[in-house]
Amino acid sequence: MTVHEREGMPGNEDAVATSEHGTAPARREAGDPFPDPGLHEHQPRPTDVDERAGKRAERQIATMFVLSALCTLLFCVAYFVFQVGDDPDVIMGFGASNLALGLTLGLALLLIGIGTIQWARKLMSDVEIVEMRHPTASSETDRAETLQALDAGVSDSGIGRRPLVRNSLIGALALLGLPAIVALRDLGPLPGNKLAVTVWRRGMRVVNDVAGTPIRPEEVEIGQLINTQPEILFETEDGERTYEGTELLQAKTKASTIVVRMQPDDITPSAGRANWGVDGILCYSKICTHVGCPISLWEQQTHHLLCPCHQSTFDLADNGKVVFGPAARALPQLPLMVDDEGYLVAQSDFTEPVGPSYWERGDA
Repeated sequence: MTVHEREGMPGNEDAVATSEHGTAPARREAGDPFPDPGLHEHQPRPTDVDERAGKRAERQIATMFVLSALCTLLFCVAYFVFQVGDDPDVIMGFGASNLALGLTLGLALLLIGIGTIQWARKLMSDVEIVEMRHPTASSETDRAETLQALDAGVSDSGIGRRPLVRNSLIGALALLGLPAIVALRDLGPLPGNKLAVTVWRRGMRVVNDVAGTPIRPEEVEIGQLINTQPEILFETEDGERTYEGTELLQAKTKASTIVVRMQPDDITPSAGRANWGVDGILCYSKICTHVGCPISLWEQQTHHLLCPCHQSTFDLADNGKVVFGPAARALPQLPLMVDDEGYLVAQSDFTEPVGPSYWERGDA
């Protein structure tokens, strides 16, 4: 059992904190299973007694920090130099980009770690310290002593007396932020106005999102909700291809809607929206304005639409306004009309951005 473990035991009040000269064994009391052997006398390191050894260690540590900074810069260079994609650069059978990025960033972190360990082992104080056990709530005296010990640790580290080590470490750590900044490029191009518009256009039919069939007003019953989406043609009349593959799925997801039918007298449209419905049929975005969850939990008696994620509730009879929950914006409404063949179609795109709110959009 060591001094650290025995100081809190009855009969060990004479245990002494260590110093650079070690400690003598604590007094053995009756019933103690083992005597306290104490600690051996402190043995100084070469860097403690030889200034040249200390300077040499300082240069070695600074070299590691400088090499770490160099590896960080090489990471950034490799990010832009090596080709990725369909015809990537290859080194020894491996993707050159992944190999270079992994090695340079790994070495940058490794060299900082090794340099810090060497700093602690060769230059910082290595005098043994024993902390006396105390209640969970430290006394003011203990707190003051702790602050003094921290100040002593800072002083012993030599960070103030060894500017070469300090400045090289600061430089290496500061440059480590560059890979994170450079890698942000992989998040893709900025969205531009893609969040503000959808594929809905005037005359585009509203179709069932499962069967893909267009919808006539007489097919929608009062109180009914239908999950819908725009009818996006694979080819236009002149043979030009529009959306396909992943791009098609993304377009349909952002433009997803719900169609509901209520008694016309229950609807209170805001100014300019009196002709946005067809015989009590209204169309709203299916994407919650809180964090973008898809919503279709419909309470036909109250005309409320509930989001299953965070319980935001929208009154579809009152322009989709929020009546409960964390959502800050009303559900965007899609203006409807009927085409020459009697199917529900859009009058235009949404007049406001769909999807979750963000700082550039406001809560209007």
